[in-house]
Amino acid sequence: MNVIEINNLTKSYGKTRGIVNVNFNVEEGEIFGFIGPNGAGKSTTIRTLLALIRPTGGSAKIFGKDCIKYAPEIAKEIGYLPSEVFYYENMKVMDILRYSASFYKKDCSKRIQELTDVMELDVTKKVDDLSFGNKKKVGIVAALLHEPRLIILDEPTSGLDPLMQQKFFELLFEENKKGAAILFSSHILTEVQKMCSRVAIIKDGSIVKVENINTLRENNYKRFNIEVRSLPYKNYFNFGGIDNLRSEGNKISFLYRGDINLILRKLSEAQLSNIWIEEPSLDEIFMRYYERED
Repeated sequence: MNVIEINNLTKSYGKTRGIVNVNFNVEEGEIFGFIGPNGAGKSTTIRTLLALIRPTGGSAKIFGKDCIKYAPEIAKEIGYLPSEVFYYENMKVMDILRYSASFYKKDCSKRIQELTDVMELDVTKKVDDLSFGNKKKVGIVAALLHEPRLIILDEPTSGLDPLMQQKFFELLFEENKKGAAILFSSHILTEVQKMCSRVAIIKDGSIVKVENINTLRENNYKRFNIEVRSLPYKNYFNFGGIDNLRSEGNKISFLYRGDINLILRKLSEAQLSNIWIEEPSLDEIFMRYYERED
């Protein structure tokens, strides 16, 4: 079953581009990555999903229900963390969390205590006295306190220190184990690589690729780092499949896409002193997709 179904979703702002014919699905129990640089259309897609803005064309469903028509009903089962959180500054943290919990027909007091303990959040402070990172913690607790079936996160880790980021990821994995699906939107690719099983890559408002992360790695470039004593000829690396070639002294690195046996036979012609073959980072894979579409 698909928790999220997006079909040709389009949002334009007059002559300004928003998103164009966006298509992807998020399956039940899945942690799905949504990646692209700032301004690519991630937040517009999410806000349309949440019925915060209306689409110009196409459709989107959550739990099999139209996102616009059934927005109030759907909202009860969603936890949403925006990229920036804003609250009434004179309210105390606990008052905000109790107010958030009042929208759901359940007692969330125990869950609020558990989450604030994990996130090391002082609930007696006023919002005006909180740092940006602590305001983000309030948003995290507010998003998770009702144990939603679907968690939608838009650039969720900004403002969190590395230790708190790890605690946050552990919280998400716990919610996922309990059955929650997660849409994880970020431009920080290492986060997506750590969290997600599949990913949609968006560029200029359009989806470039929807793929399993492992498949992205397997069907893409390998990173070669070699040390050479000598090369057979000056333009030795001038053949197909090589990209991002760099050299410094006797150290050479490049990305290679193609038959691994071919490149190894080619390298056997050189006088090597060392070689390392690595999987490329998700950042490198991501940039290859962007460059191919230019």
